[in-house]
Amino acid sequence: MKVSVKSPQDIENMRIAGRLAAEVLQMIAPHVKPGVTTAELDRICHEHIVQVQQSIPANVGYKGFPASICTSVNNVICHGIPSPGKVLKEGDILNIDVTVIKDGWHGDTSRMYLVGEASIAAKRLCHITYEAMWQGIMRVKHGVRLGDIGHAIQTFTEKQGFSIVREFCGHGIGQKFHEEPQVLHYGRPGTLDELKPGMTFTIEPMINAGKREIKDGPEKDGWSIVTRDHSLSAQWEHTVLVTEQGYEVLTLSAGSPAIPAFVAAHAQSRSAETTGA
Repeated sequence: MKVSVKSPQDIENMRIAGRLAAEVLQMIAPHVKPGVTTAELDRICHEHIVQVQQSIPANVGYKGFPASICTSVNNVICHGIPSPGKVLKEGDILNIDVTVIKDGWHGDTSRMYLVGEASIAAKRLCHITYEAMWQGIMRVKHGVRLGDIGHAIQTFTEKQGFSIVREFCGHGIGQKFHEEPQVLHYGRPGTLDELKPGMTFTIEPMINAGKREIKDGPEKDGWSIVTRDHSLSAQWEHTVLVTEQGYEVLTLSAGSPAIPAFVAAHAQSRSAETTGA
C-alpha cells in the first residue's frame, strides 16, 4: 500500500485534529484520581469531544470497540476497555489513548497518568517510556529510514533494563485511522521505508518493566492485552509530521512532561552537521 504524503492544507487539518486530541488528554488529567472508574473517564472524554470540540471520537465502533478512549491500567499494555467495574486506586498507572476526528482528519495520542502516589519503579517506567518515545521522534528527518527510529527506541529502552512490545506498532495516519507505513519500535538502522516530507505517522512505544511477551487480558474481551509475566507496562504516543527540516509533533499538550534535554542537544548537533560548523 502506498504511503500517503500530505499537502499543506492536509497538514493544517492534521494540526487541528492533533491539537484537539492533545486537549482531551489535558482536560481529563484532573479527573484521574483514586476512586474514579475508567467508564467515568470515558464518559467525560466522550462529552468533551462531541459537545465541546464538535468532533468525533474515532475509537467508538472502530472494529467493534465500544468506547471513546482506551484505558490501560498497570499490566494492561494496550486497548483496555473502560468499565464501570474498574475503579482506579492509589498507586495505579494508567494510559489513556484517544483519537479525535475533525472534518475527516485524525489526531491520535496517548499519555501516562499516575493515580495518586505511584511507586518509584512505576514512575521510572513511565519516565523511561516517555524518553524512549522522544528518542524515536528526534530522529525523524527527510531521508532517515523507519528502521533508524525503531533501533533508537529499542537500544535506549533495553539499556534501561526494560523490554519493547513487538506485536504492536505505530502507524501512518490522516483521513484514515491507520495507514501505511507501520512504525516498529525496534529494528535495524538503514532498513524499511525512507521518510519524506509530508508523511504523518504515530510513534507509540509500549514498554514492559519485565519481559516483552504478551497475552490476552483476563476479561477475554477481544481487545485488552496484558503482560504475560504480570509486570507493569507503559506507553506514550504522539502523531508526527516529517518536514523539510526535520519533524513537527502535532499532538503536544500542556501538562505533559517537559521535552527531554537530549532532544534539544540532538537538534543542535544535527544542525551543526548540516551547516558544517
